[in-house]
Amino acid sequence: MSYVAAPGGDRPRTLRPGATIGVLGGGQLGRMMALAGSAMGYRFVALDPAPDAPCGQVTPQIHAAYNDRDAARELARRSDVITYEFENVDAGVAALLTAESYVPQGSALLYTTQHRLREKAAIEAAGVPVAPYRKVGSLAELNAAAADLGLPCVLKTATGGYDGKGQAVIRRPEELEAAFRQVAPGAGGAQEAPQAGGTDSSTDSAASAGNVMPELVLEKFVAFSCEISVIAARSASGEVKSFPPAENIHVNNILHLSIVPARVPEEIQRRACELAERLVSGLNAVGLLAVEMFVTDDGELFVNELAPRPHNSGHYTMDACVTSQFEQHVRAICNLPLGDTSLLTPVVMVNVLGQHLDGAVERISEMDEAANRLGISPKLHIYGKTESKTGRKMGHINLLCKDTGDGLSWVEQTNLWRN
Repeated sequence: MSYVAAPGGDRPRTLRPGATIGVLGGGQLGRMMALAGSAMGYRFVALDPAPDAPCGQVTPQIHAAYNDRDAARELARRSDVITYEFENVDAGVAALLTAESYVPQGSALLYTTQHRLREKAAIEAAGVPVAPYRKVGSLAELNAAAADLGLPCVLKTATGGYDGKGQAVIRRPEELEAAFRQVAPGAGGAQEAPQAGGTDSSTDSAASAGNVMPELVLEKFVAFSCEISVIAARSASGEVKSFPPAENIHVNNILHLSIVPARVPEEIQRRACELAERLVSGLNAVGLLAVEMFVTDDGELFVNELAPRPHNSGHYTMDACVTSQFEQHVRAICNLPLGDTSLLTPVVMVNVLGQHLDGAVERISEMDEAANRLGISPKLHIYGKTESKTGRKMGHINLLCKDTGDGLSWVEQTNLWRN
C-alpha cells in the first residue's frame, strides 16, 4: 500500500499492540475504545477533568481540564499516539499536541467540524450535497435569510450544541424573533422584550452596543423520509472502509434507535456509503468519520452533520459486525489494516437514558420472556457514568435478531421507553 502524509505532517507510523494510546476525553466513547483496544494488546491513558470518568474506570487517567496545556504535555509524554473521543477539543491544546506528539488525526478536521459553516463548506467542496443554508449574524439577516430560503427552517449556533441544544425550528414568520432570542440569548439584549414601536434594527444596534453576537446558520428544513448515518474509517496510510448504514430515529432530539439494515433501498445504502467514503478521503481524515444524512421521498441524500470520532449510531457494530467501530478506530490511528465491516446479523440499537437505566438493568438480570419469544438476544452496555439524569445517555442495548421488526417489537413491549 502506498503511504501518504498524515494530517499532522508526519509520515504514517504503524503502532503495534503494546503501544500506548492517549485519549483526549474520558467519556463513554473513550471507555469503549479502550476496552476494544485493550483486547488487542494496546495500553491507554485518558485526560479528563471528571474524578470518576467512564474511561478512567478502565484505564489510567490524568485528571485535568481539557485546556490545561501542562496536562496535555503529560498525556503526550505518556503516549505513543493520541486520539480524541469528542470534537469540541480546545483548539490550542489540539494544535499543541499535533506539534509536540503524534496525532494522526491532526487538528485541521477538528477545526472544520467544530464550526457548522466551515463544515458545510468542506462538505460542498468534496462534492457532497447539503441542505441549502445561510450565514446569520443578526435578526435582520435572519429575516432576510428566511425569506430567501423559505420556511420551515432550522436556526442553529455555528459552534457547540448537541442532542438538539443550540437550535430552533421555525415554521412561521412570527416565530423568527423568538427563535433568534432562544438560540442567541445574550446577543443584543435578545432576552429583553423590544421597546414599543421598536424594529429589528433596535435588536441589531443593541448587539453592536456590547454583547457578543454568536455566529448562526439557518438551514432549509429538508422534508425527509428518514435519517441515516454511515461510519467510515480511513487509516493513516489511506485505506478506507465503511460500515453498513444505520437508520436513526430520534426522540426529543436525542437518538433513540438505530436500525440495521436501514429500511431504505439497497441503491440508497450504496450511495450513502459512497458519499461517506468520499468525505473521509476528501477531508484527509484518519480514524472514524460519522456522516449523518437525510433521505428524501425521491431518494436524494443530503448530509446533515459530521463527527470525526466514534458515534452513537455506530454502537450497533459492537455486537453485530465482524469489527466494531471502536476496534476500527484503533486500527486506523495505529495504521493497521482495517477490519472487515460486514454485518453478521440484523440489529436494533436502543439508547438507555437516565430514566430507563434501572428498568433496563432489572430486565437484563431476569429471564426475558419477550426476548425468547421473539428470538432476540439483548446485549447491554453500561457506560459507568456516576450520575444518572433524565435525558442523559447512560448506556445502550444491541438487540440481535433475525429481523429488525422483531427488535422493534421488543422495544415496544418492554414499556421502558414510553417516558
